[in-house]
Amino acid sequence: METILVALLPVSFLIFLGYLFKRIEFPSIEFWQYADKFTYYVLFPALLVYKLSTASLNEIDGFAFISSSILTLIFITIFLMLLSKFLFLFDGKAFTSIYQGAIRFNTYVFLALTDAIFGDSGLVLAALLMTFMIPIINVFCISIFSIYAASSKITVISFIKSIIKNPLILGCIFGGLLNYFGISLYAPIEKTLGILSSAALPLGLLSVGVGLHIKHIKEVKLELFSSLFTKLALFPTFIFFIGQAFGIQGQALAILVLFGSMPTASSSYILARELGGDLKLMSTIITAETLVSIFTISAFLMLLQGYF
Repeated sequence: METILVALLPVSFLIFLGYLFKRIEFPSIEFWQYADKFTYYVLFPALLVYKLSTASLNEIDGFAFISSSILTLIFITIFLMLLSKFLFLFDGKAFTSIYQGAIRFNTYVFLALTDAIFGDSGLVLAALLMTFMIPIINVFCISIFSIYAASSKITVISFIKSIIKNPLILGCIFGGLLNYFGISLYAPIEKTLGILSSAALPLGLLSVGVGLHIKHIKEVKLELFSSLFTKLALFPTFIFFIGQAFGIQGQALAILVLFGSMPTASSSYILARELGGDLKLMSTIITAETLVSIFTISAFLMLLQGYF
């Protein structure tokens, strides 16, 4: 219990500190917009290259690890589509926001918690998971938009470009290739990446706090509850049992559950805005999941204490 609190509380404090900075407009709203972009395009790719280029990848069963995540994603997708069709009949735009809230994950929180609990070995597994799941989740989300929101604002070519140019995926691939071919970075460059890496997680968590919109949570609606329950309860439960069925144990299984427990990504709002989703609901889901996940992640980590 103490280990979990030591890992989780600093992450929570940094998120709320970011929200406080936004409320008092310190240093300015514009600063945080640029800081978030800098973190996304520079600091986190540096972190991923730095960690992956020197990691030990020999003992990872990548196929079972990734397959567990993909299969869980498929089950959650089918569950939500059946829920919408036969029970609650959600509005199409609302469903796209519910869906994004139920399957996307906050990269900053995921990497920060993985690093705090599992260290470098955990970050390697997290990066491996991200490399595959970021493009796959985007494919699923855009497919749902095409079905439920009848959006034609994105083409196959523009989607492929967005994946190829994703700095997090590029960081994972570049770091992994350096590792695979046994290429060592020039010492000053490696140390530079190390210094940049140390700034990635705290600044990323502050940006998560800046992105919260607590005032939007005025009343609990069925759409909000559906997304919350699916993402913070069903997803981590499903991925736990599917991972066990694939024979995954120990730290790898714990990281899968941690991945499944993450609140949805702040970038969900951007996709909803571009493809015609329910913006108000999306903003509410992002904020509510980020706040509630502090407690649900704690609960799942306590259940998984034997795995780390």
